[in-house]
This record gives sequence, C-alpha cells and structure tokens, in this order.
Amino acid sequence: MMKKMSIPTSKISLVLFLCQIISALDVPLDSKLLEDLSQPPTITQQSPKDYIVDPRENIVIQCEAKGKPPPSFSWTRNGTHFDIDKDAQVTMKPNSGTLVINIMNGGKAEAYEGVYQCTARNERGAAISNNIIIRPSRSPLWTKEKLEPNHVREGDSLVLHCRPPVGLPPPIIFWMDNAFQRLPQSERVSQGLNGDLYFSNVQPEDTREDYICYARFNHTQTIQQKQPISVKVLSMDSLNDTIAANLSDTDIYGAKPVTERQPVLLTPTGSTSTKVELRGNVLLLECIAAGLPTPVIRWIKEGGELPANRTFFENFKKTLKIIDVSEADSGNYKCIARNTLGSVHHVISVTVKAAPYWITAPRNLVLSPGEDGTLICRANGNPKPSISWLANGVPIAIAPEDPSRKVDGDTIIFSHVQERSSAVYQCNASNEYGYLLANAFVNVLAEPPRILTPANKLYQVIADSPALLDCAYFGSPKPEIEWFKGVKGSILRGNEYVFHDNGTLEIPVAQKNSAGTYTCVARNELGKIQNEVQLEIKDPTMIIKQPEYKVIQRYGQVSFECIIKHDSTLLPTVTWLKDNDELPDDERFLVGKDNLTIMNVTDKDDGTYTCIVNTTLDSVSASAVLTVVAAPPTPAIIYARPNPPFDLELTGQLERSIDLSWIPGDENNSPITSFVIEYEDALHEPGVWHYQTEVPGTQTTVQLKLSPYVNYSFRVIAVNKIGRSQPSEPSEQYLTKSASPDENPANVQGIGSEPDNLVITWEPLKGFQSNGPGLQYKVSWRQKDVDDEWTSVIVANVSKYIVSGTPTFVPYEVKVQALNDLGYAPEPSEVIGHSGEDLPMVAPGNVQVHVINSTLAKVHWDPVPLKSVRGHLQGYKIYYWKVQSLSRRSRRHVEKKILTFRGNKTFGMLPGLEPYSSYKLNVRVVNGKGEGPASPDKAFKTPEGVPSSPSFLKITNPTLDSLTLEWGSPTHPNGVLTSYTLKFQPINNTHELGPLIEIRIPANESSLILKNLNYSTRYKFYFNAQTSVGSGSQITEEAVTIMDEAGILRPAVGAGKGYSEILFATSPVMHTVRPTFYKVQPLYPRIRNVTTAAAETYANISWEYEGPDHANFYVEYGVAGSKEDWKKEIVNGSRSFFVLKGLTPGTAYKVRVGAEGLSGFRSAEDVFETGPAMASRQVDIATQGWFIGLMCAVALLILILLIVCFIRRNKGGKYPVKEKEDAHADPEIQPMKEDDGTFGEYSDAEDHKPLKKGSRTPSDRTVKKEDSDDSLVDYGEGVNGQFNEDGSFIGQYSGKKEKEPAEGNESSEAPSPVNAMNSFV
Repeated sequence: MMKKMSIPTSKISLVLFLCQIISALDVPLDSKLLEDLSQPPTITQQSPKDYIVDPRENIVIQCEAKGKPPPSFSWTRNGTHFDIDKDAQVTMKPNSGTLVINIMNGGKAEAYEGVYQCTARNERGAAISNNIIIRPSRSPLWTKEKLEPNHVREGDSLVLHCRPPVGLPPPIIFWMDNAFQRLPQSERVSQGLNGDLYFSNVQPEDTREDYICYARFNHTQTIQQKQPISVKVLSMDSLNDTIAANLSDTDIYGAKPVTERQPVLLTPTGSTSTKVELRGNVLLLECIAAGLPTPVIRWIKEGGELPANRTFFENFKKTLKIIDVSEADSGNYKCIARNTLGSVHHVISVTVKAAPYWITAPRNLVLSPGEDGTLICRANGNPKPSISWLANGVPIAIAPEDPSRKVDGDTIIFSHVQERSSAVYQCNASNEYGYLLANAFVNVLAEPPRILTPANKLYQVIADSPALLDCAYFGSPKPEIEWFKGVKGSILRGNEYVFHDNGTLEIPVAQKNSAGTYTCVARNELGKIQNEVQLEIKDPTMIIKQPEYKVIQRYGQVSFECIIKHDSTLLPTVTWLKDNDELPDDERFLVGKDNLTIMNVTDKDDGTYTCIVNTTLDSVSASAVLTVVAAPPTPAIIYARPNPPFDLELTGQLERSIDLSWIPGDENNSPITSFVIEYEDALHEPGVWHYQTEVPGTQTTVQLKLSPYVNYSFRVIAVNKIGRSQPSEPSEQYLTKSASPDENPANVQGIGSEPDNLVITWEPLKGFQSNGPGLQYKVSWRQKDVDDEWTSVIVANVSKYIVSGTPTFVPYEVKVQALNDLGYAPEPSEVIGHSGEDLPMVAPGNVQVHVINSTLAKVHWDPVPLKSVRGHLQGYKIYYWKVQSLSRRSRRHVEKKILTFRGNKTFGMLPGLEPYSSYKLNVRVVNGKGEGPASPDKAFKTPEGVPSSPSFLKITNPTLDSLTLEWGSPTHPNGVLTSYTLKFQPINNTHELGPLIEIRIPANESSLILKNLNYSTRYKFYFNAQTSVGSGSQITEEAVTIMDEAGILRPAVGAGKGYSEILFATSPVMHTVRPTFYKVQPLYPRIRNVTTAAAETYANISWEYEGPDHANFYVEYGVAGSKEDWKKEIVNGSRSFFVLKGLTPGTAYKVRVGAEGLSGFRSAEDVFETGPAMASRQVDIATQGWFIGLMCAVALLILILLIVCFIRRNKGGKYPVKEKEDAHADPEIQPMKEDDGTFGEYSDAEDHKPLKKGSRTPSDRTVKKEDSDDSLVDYGEGVNGQFNEDGSFIGQYSGKKEKEPAEGNESSEAPSPVNAMNSFV
C-alpha cells in the first residue's frame, strides 16, 4: 500500500489506462517500470458539447490529455485550423490544451461563436475531443406591446399570455405582483409549461391590476419583466346594478346568474396531439381545462400502466412527469378532465427517440509485437446510428495504411501487430439526434522480462499452513514463469504446487521439508531473468494444558491454567479475557506466566474466561466457564443456570404486534428472575439475534411490538442468580406486511466540499426501518431567498448526493425524504445548508498602525465586503515580524508571528513587541476555506524603552580598601544607553546597613575600581542601566574587602555602630548619604514581586528571586476564597516566569511561588482575575442603573471616611507604619528623619522619595487608565499570539516596576481626598 501511495499521479493514470486491455498482457503497478513505458495520448477532460458561456466573462474551453511523452495540443474552429498565436485575446494554458479567450479586456463573445475541436498528439498517436459548440447566452428585452385590460364575467375562463423573449438558454417563467410576491396558484389557477397563466374559472377575488410575468435568465443572472396585466372580474350583482340604473322600472332586466359548465380543454387543443422525446430525458405532458366547478385531471396510459417509481404528478396533477424515459414509454397517454357536469379528454401520442448510446465502447488495447487484437465499437439509438472510424483524428479511409489493420463495420481487427502499429483510433456513432465519440489507443510494447518482487525476500509460515511465494513480473510478450527449489534444483511440477497466473507459487500444505530457497525464472523472446526467495517453516503454537470448567463458592480462590508450546524463534504473548472483554481492573485478578488466579471470588466474577496466545504468525485460544455459587447447605444443593425454555408459540398475529408464549425449563434450585426475548430478522440480518424485551420470571407470555417488512423469529433465555440459560429453540417465522416508511433520514446536512458544489448527506435508514422493499431517498434542494422551485432527484439507498454547478457559498434549503415501493415517508423538515466556500478575494484595506508604547501597538483596518469573503467569516489574521533592532542594526532570521482576531473586527492589539525595533505587518481575512490575499506590508517602529538588567556584575581583586567591578551591557538595551548607576552601602557584623552611595557611570564603560573603602567590610552593590526613557532592572552583588595585614583598626566613626567612615573624594556624579545604620537579618533566600498578567483562559506569572543559584521553582494556584487544595505546577529550569493554562474566564484566582527543597519557603499570595469570556454583544457598564447606584454609595462612604480622618488628624492621632523590611532589602524602603538621618516615624516629607512621582502602580496590580485603555479581548489568539517567554509582556501590562534601592515606602501623610480615594479603590 505504501508503494501505491508513492507513485506520482501521472503514472497512476497511465496504469489505469494500460490495465484496460483485452489481451493477456497486464501492466503491474510499479513506479520503476512505469518510467520506461510509452503511452499514446488520452483525453482526460474537455468542455461539454453544447457550451453556453456568459458573454461578460472570459471563455475557458477545456482540453486536458495525458500520455508518454507528454502530448502537444492544437485546435480547429469551424473545421479549419485555429491559429491562436494570431489572436491576442486567445491564450493556451502551459502544459495543457485549455484555451482562455479574454473577454473582460475588450473581447466580444459573439466573435468567438463556433465549433471547436482539440487534438492531443505525441509520437504514439493523436486523440481528439468532441466538437464543442460555443454559444454566448442571451437575455433579450421584452418587446413593447400595448396591453388592454381584461374584463371577464365571473365564472368564465381566462388565459394571460406571457410570451417571453427567446433567450439562450430559455428563461424560467414565474408570475408575481407589484410587491414581488408569488401569485397563489391552485387547481383553479395555474401556470402552464409555456409560461401562460390559466384560470379554469375566474372569481371576484381575481380582480387586480398587477399580474406581472417575469423571465429569469439564469446564465446571466438577469430578470426581465413584462408590463403589468389588468384583470377585472364582473360579478353578477354588479352587472344587475348597472342594468337597473340604465333601464326604467317597466323594463324587464337581469343578467343571468353564474352557470356551471362542463370541462373544456384550454391546452392542448383538439382531441389528439403528438410528442417526441429523447431516451433518458424527462417527459412532460400537460392538460389544463376550463369549467365550473373546477375540473379535476386524471392520467392513464392506453394499453398499459404508468411506470412505477418514475412517474410524478405536478401542477395539481395537470402535468404528468416521467423521468428517464426509454423506448418502452412510447404510446398513447390520455388526460381526462372531469367535474360534476361531465368530462373531456385528450390523447397525446408519445414517441421516444434515442440519441446514440453505447453498447460496447472501444477500450484501450495493449499488445506485444506479433499479437492479435480487436477494437469493438457498438452503439444503439433510434434511428440506428451509423459507425465511422478515424485513425489519429483522420478518417480511416484516407489515413496512412497499416497492413496489420482491417476494418469490418463496427470492429477493427489487428493481426500480427508491430511497434509502428501504435495509434489512437476514434469511433463516431451518430444519428439525427446526436453523436458519440470515443478515443481508444493501440499500444504495442516490446519489453524484456522484469521481476518486481524484491530479491531474497523472506517468507515465514506455520507448518501445515499454505505458503504463497510471490513473483510479480512484467514483459512484452508475456513472459513464461518457472519455479525451481534450490539454486540448481529441477523445475517444480505436480499436484503439490499451485501456479497462479500472476506468477505466485502456492504450496497448499507447507511441511518442514518445504523450507529452503526457491528460484523464480521469467523468460520471453527478448530475454530471461530470475529471482530467489527464502521460505522458513515454523512450529505451530499450541495450548498443551487448557483452562477447565470451575464451580467455586463465594469468597473462595480459583485458578485457570494455560500452558503453551511454541516455536523457539517466535515470541508469544498471552492475554486473558472475561466474557470476550478485558479483565476487570481489580487487584484480585493475578495473571501469572501460565495461569490466571482470582482471589476472594464474588458473584460478579461469574463468566467465561479465555486464554489467547498470539505470535506474529498464528494465534490460538481456549476458554473455560467459571460458575460462582453460595456455600452448599447440608445436604448440599447444586445450584446451576436454568434450563432453556421450550414449546414457543405465536398467536394473535397482527400487522404491528404478536403474542409469544413459552414453557419455562427447570430452574435448577435458583428461581428464575427474568426472561429475555430476542429476535432474528431473516430478511435483513439472518443469523444475527437482537434484544427485544425482558419480562419478570413469573411471566410466560408477552405481546411484542413489530415493524413492517421484517421476517421475525423469536427465542427466549431464562435468567437466575447463577446466570443465563442457553437460548431456546427459535419460534416459527412471521413475516410482517410492507408499508411506506414511518420516518425520514436523520442528521441531514448540506455542506459544500468545493466552491461549485453542495454535498447533501444524511444517515440512511437501517434495514428494518425501510418498512418495505425498494428503499430510496428523494433528495430536494433549492436556493434560499430566491424564488426557485424545488429540484428533486430519487437516489438509491446511499448516504450522500452531490449537487454540482452551484454558485459559491449561497444558502440552500435541503430536505431528504425516504420512500419505498409502497410510498413516501411523511414530509421531511427542511434544513439550511451552504454551497462550498472559496478563498476570499479581497485583502483588508486602509491598514493603520498606532504605536501605543514600546511593546504595544494597535492595528486598524477596513473590513472587506462580505460578498468578497465567499464563505463563513472566521475573522482576521495579522502577520507581523521584526525587521531589525534599531539599537544593534543587525538583521536576524525573520520569524513571522500570527495573531487571529475572531469575528468581524476592525482593529487588534499587538502585544509583546521589542522596544526600539523596526517591524512590518500585513492583514488577511479568513473564512472556512482558508486565508485571503495579504494587504500591502505596513512598516512601523517601536520607541525606546527601559533596558533590561546588566548581563552580569562581577567584583574582583579585593584589597584592603578597594574592589574592582566589571559588568556586561544589558542583553536587551531597548534603546540607546545613556549611563549606568551604581549604588552601594556597607554591612557590619551585626547586619546593619550603612550609608548609601550613588555613582553615575558613562555608558561606554565596562569596569570601575572603587577605592578608599573600609578594610574587612562587606558591601552590597546595586547596579542598573539607563536609557532616555528611564532606569532598567537592577542587578545586586555583595563583596568583602580583605583584612588589614597590620591588624591595626582605623579610627571608628560613630561608636557602637561598628563602622569606619568611608574615605574617598567625591566627584560631581558621586554623593554620600550621612552614615545612618539599621538592623538587617542574615542572608536567606526570598521570592518577591510576584506579578500576574491574565487573559481569558491563561495567566503569565513572573517573580524576582534572591538566594542561592540553581533553585527549582514551582507555582501553586487555586480559586480565590475556595477551600480546595492548592494546585501545583513545576517550573522547568530556573526560569522566573510561568504560564498557567486552562483557567476559567471571569474567575478570581490566588497564586504563590515557592522553591523546591526549602521547607516553608514561598512568596506571599497574589490574587488576579481572568478576563471575561468573549461575547458577541458587550454592555456598557457605565449605563447600568445598579452601577450608578453603587458608585453613589461608594462616594457617600468615602465622604464619611474623610470626615472621620480629619477629626482624628485634628486630635493628633498617629498611624501605624509597616514593619521594617527584612535584611538585604532595597535600602531606601526604610524612611529616615530629615535632620540627622536616623530612624524615626514616617513623615510627610517628599524628599526621601527618589523615584519620580507616579512611577508606582496601584496595589491591586491593575494597569492604570493612562497606561492602556485596551481590554485583553483586543489581543489576538494564535500560534504566536501568546505572552513572550521572557516575560516582556508582563512588565508592560502588570503595572509594576522593580523598586530602586533609593525608593522608600509611601509616607503616612494626612490623607487628602485624592489619596483617600486611591487607598479605598
């Protein structure tokens, strides 16, 4: 199968034609063989014979052919050579014969009317297409005419003539009013086949002035309208009133009342008429009658019956429709119109003629040199068609002579052919109603033998089994095959071998002595070839000790043995089954090497246990029954399954029910609890028993419901606690009568698989649901919202029908109705489907990019017209990619990312962009078929951002009073670096922090020597980089100066503080903070700044870690406020971010981060909320009454809090401050007094807040309004539409920045109204 799949399509097509041969020569499906075989041309695709084209569109005349070597193409037009090179409007597709005539750029379709024929030619012959008649469709306007109003007396008949213009193809006629509503039709008023509107008798309600006939020309999608026709019905009462007004009282007046009339035919006229129809077409016969009361139409066929399953009545039985007519449908058809006053009839003599149709079409012929063969071309028709032959497109009478060829009427006889006899022959069968043209080639091949079976192929079989040794071959003439055993053995003959025509050697019963090497030899007059294969015979697998029947008491132990013997070269596998299913997942079942043991047996263990032994070559099995019983009483009572019921009897036979009775068998000491009734349908599923019902064990008769057209037989099974009995003997059979189907197919769908089709599928009815023979389906469809009649076909018992030639992606109403020989199922319900989608045609326009910040951009575009989508609009995709970094000016491999925006959106957000970079993007619309064309690439740039932390910070060369610092530039500068900032402070032996010193360093430096430091002192360093936007993340490090070699301590500054004053000169970029010290705890790991950025179903978690390297982290999360256990996710490696997936939209979650191996070492809990599920309609919360009320309550509460705060403030109250930060935290978070720098209470001063105002984010970690107005709904989804793994997206939207060392906590200043509002929110 794999080899077949790997063969190219052209080669497979070649084989399909080569395999259609008459002689014994066969061509195997082998790719290497096909590369060398020649083939004459074969037409594979061509336009229809009568090709009506749209004059507004390009004309495409198809002609595709295949052959080896590939054929060349030429065309004739109206019988003469058509030189396409001289016509600028005509082109031929590459490697094809298909013509494209350019009408849309100035050409006129009328200029290209004519008869076209394509010829495909190679060195082996020439094939020709049908004569293709090209005609442009026409939809002429209605001729102007003056229409007089129709005044008709009530009860009279009336015909409103349509007389539509003659179009190509003929138009579809329908009548409507001024409001474009279909005029109602009935047995009294209906439209004829010629489009006229017939009234059998008019009524006063027929009076109106807008009877309008419409002609729809489907090919050009145009509708022409006739001028409205006015009809006024004169009732008897109005006539009497008119007469009375014009006569004196003495005059006798009075119109006659409406009188009933017997039927008169309006169409056809006369008593007889004739009709000629072609075989295979639809025969339509029409009779419309006038009369009062309205006549009823009936149809009969004189001397015969109307054909069943092909006869339909339409237009209120005024039209007789017979589909797929044949010569047997010729005859006289009588329509009878009848009412209470009489009847009238008309006889239509129908003659069925026939265009030619094939009896035996010529087939391709592959011959070897010197062989004989025939081409047969037989067709029938009415009148009898004439047969003519062509050779390579030329009449055979004037074609080059071939001595091996002889024409005998509809047969060409070939004798002793040679390679030069290869050609393509055409058979033309024609009469006055049409013609058939068939190409059939004669391909003469001379090929030496080839063996296609791989050399030394190994075959393994079990002893006493058949062995099949392949020898696939090819050659021309056909080679002779011989088999030998061993390299020098004699030829194999005799009854112990079977030699197949395809070269296979069969050994019906292979024995041990059959093993060895076998040689296959293929020879013909052009050569000889041989191939060897190996045969190994294996010992069969046997179960030498099988499991045995066991009866075991409850809670006991039982064991089944299964000891096997097998060939030593085969590896067996042993599988145990219970009741033909897997063993229960129960630890009581112990599977050993040679046995199965069941511990603590229960009633559920009752059943059949099977031991199956499989090898690669064979399989054996053995079964045993286990019966579980209760502990035996004294004396022991034997419990067993009941004996089967017997003496089944059927009574009370009805169409849909029957009574079944039986006599129970012995219950064997365990009461029968129930009886199971099963049935067999010998008509549809013989030998298969189905469950019917189950009744209590006390009941021995039951009434069973039956279905039509089922040949029933029943059996009964008794059930007790031990198990089920054997089935009873079947009852006698009972065949229910047929009926029309009760139900229609389910799951009807209409979905196009191609742009020009509609695939209607359904679930077929099962056999017993057919209710009768001849199950078929009536498949109906019509275009939705278009005034189309239903189109219907009757199909066999299948599950699919394909409607071709549909417009692209339009809605259709579809229904499928079941029918059989007895009638139709109830009217089915309609479903809405769509024809096939095609790729969108138009790209989104007016693409605009608005860069919001360094990592976020907003894209706007104009939506494409819905008509150009040509399918279900899925959404839009943005393809974007980074061109280069503006800071490094180095290009890298372009990795395109994709964001998908569902629905008809016109904008989307691009998150996770890299700052200070150049990007490009384009937008495409997406439907169910795929993506449309891309919009022109749009370029944009992101501004600078803050840099990442320096890549490293190393402190080397410690001396008594100096340290050397080396660092690496940030991995992501995100702009142009302006400088570095170094902050450091000493730590004494009691873990107190000293003064903080800050140094500004130029951006081009990569090292620095700090001098004048204290000896034997630990320092902590904080280092970060800056761009014009601001400072980036900092990196920290600690180092210690070495001990003073002289052992002399320098004078201390600040007794009791444990520190010496730092002695070095300050520069303009260096300043010293007064030496204030405070306690810190010893170094230990910690996780801080846990931040989250949440979307609908996932969230990006990031954190900062301080502590030993190579820590392994984990993330725990759960629903906020829930008592459920925390869910734990392990973070791969030592990354400081993780993406939680599978979250529920609109849900609050709690999260914390911990490190493996450190007990109790976790971060503080953080709470976040996932975004709401995307909805088709969004409600503005600001307009909701409950929200307005809530805001009013909040404002009132804030006002009360403000009043309380002012009162407490005036009374001198102080506010508690936060606990001092842990050791080695950022130093500025500890506030200091202004006067001496020592620790004290928090003050209102702003001088100790080195960070710019507004640099911090709200405590609830939401994004400020000025940062982003976009909800996560605006962010796309897709392969590249997730958060970046480096956490850059988090930093932009979580609203948190890393605190700098100089930053302090917020002071406890008196609350202003603004501060109070911020703290409350």
